[in-house]
Amino acid sequence: MATTTCELNWLKSLLAWFLIQHVHPMLLFCDSQAALHIAANSVFHERTKHTEMDCHFICDALLDGMIFASHIQTGAQLADILTKALGHLQSKLGIYYLHAPT
Repeated sequence: MATTTCELNWLKSLLAWFLIQHVHPMLLFCDSQAALHIAANSVFHERTKHTEMDCHFICDALLDGMIFASHIQTGAQLADILTKALGHLQSKLGIYYLHAPT
């Protein structure tokens, strides 16, 4: 979430450089409910010392209104196409028989 938030911040500053203002919060979907709870609730930060900087960065972005974090089920997470093995995600891509002639 922290890396994606950093990339969204960069995209927003790039748009501002082109004189395009984006005032609405950017949607950030995450399939980890634990990560969403940690980012939204500062009480959990004491238990996650190894990710303290990331938690504060995401929490600040949430409070500033730069991002809006929302839960998405793992099966509906389209970003998995970029991170998981292709064989596992054939149904998401609509591929039923990989070696079928086109």
